Amino acid sequence: MKALTWQGKRSVSVEEVPDPVIQEPTDAIIRITSTAICGSDLHLYEVLGPYMHKGDVLGHEPMGIVEEVGAGVTNLAKGDRVVVPFNIACGRCYMCSQGLQSQCETTQVRQKNSGAALFGYSELYGSVPGGQAEYLRVPFADYGPVKVRQELPDDRYLFLSDILPTAWQAVKYADVAAGGTLAVLGLGPVGQFASRVGTHLGLRVVGVDPVLERREMAARHGVEVLDYSKGVADELRELTEGRGADGVVDAVGMEAHGSPVAGFAHQALGLLPDKLAQKAMETAGVDRLAALHTALDGVRRGGTVSLSGVYGGPASPMPLLTMFDKQIQLRMGQCNVRRWTDELLPLVEDDADPLGVMDLVTHRAGLAEAPALYDKFQKKEDGCIKVVLQP
Repeated sequence: MKALTWQGKRSVSVEEVPDPVIQEPTDAIIRITSTAICGSDLHLYEVLGPYMHKGDVLGHEPMGIVEEVGAGVTNLAKGDRVVVPFNIACGRCYMCSQGLQSQCETTQVRQKNSGAALFGYSELYGSVPGGQAEYLRVPFADYGPVKVRQELPDDRYLFLSDILPTAWQAVKYADVAAGGTLAVLGLGPVGQFASRVGTHLGLRVVGVDPVLERREMAARHGVEVLDYSKGVADELRELTEGRGADGVVDAVGMEAHGSPVAGFAHQALGLLPDKLAQKAMETAGVDRLAALHTALDGVRRGGTVSLSGVYGGPASPMPLLTMFDKQIQLRMGQCNVRRWTDELLPLVEDDADPLGVMDLVTHRAGLAEAPALYDKFQKKEDGCIKVVLQP
């Protein structure tokens, strides 16, 4: 089959790789009909290369048609249409029972001290082949894949794989009361959905991003928008009687603009051999923290900062005096996708499209065009906000 593979820093290519096969009774093989490029994929493209291996198959936002199931899968059959969550969870362990599927004890990558295995996301999360491919082996298919209706377009369901539940969890974690103010830093795909979730839940939402096209898209969905600047926390206070936002979602993460020192560190790490680079990343503060520090500055006293953007530097400095003095609550983590499925499925199937799932994709292409679109997405060129590939 054809699949998009990692070849090196800022280098991906479509290659012929072996077709996936059933390995365990609870496996299923899915023929991919749509698969998206995620902002998190760009971390592999740029920063997390030391944990990648040449030829790794990328992608963790897939959906498609069931081609084959193992003997232990009784809830799916050949021909069923499914969307596949990006985290691989068993559904039976203690963590899954607590709604913490991203911490599944069955698939935890203990040798890296990481949570549940993820599709297409480096040795940090199990080196499981991903879904930017023609076919995908899905472990624990008796629990993970979500069976969906046949007649609606893929875009209705595709984002249930990751970015929509990620945004929903981010807003829930921000814990803003109805009528309160939610600030969303970063209006990429997760930030777009977090903003729309906020307005759907009755919040006043202020979205912040330096890219005009992203601000314009958010504004179409009733979001107040601000250009990102060093004074954006002051602007948030001006909009909220001097207090700041009740909750802030950081949907940016480790590669935030406005962090030149950490940006230099990222470039330096790219020059090291993989094992040395891994050691540096695991012991040093290498995250770009401009967005996180803006969130901590722009949230009101007693408010909550919710992190959905990915951070990876264990020793990244934090302004603990300010955090303590302001009594800030901090919530974060990989999304527990299956925890939110039942709440989100009726919304994506609603003809009114309350979360705007049909107004996100800006670029659509076949698998062969994926390398060029990775580059375009990273550079934020041509109004590129969300890319969907159709193998």
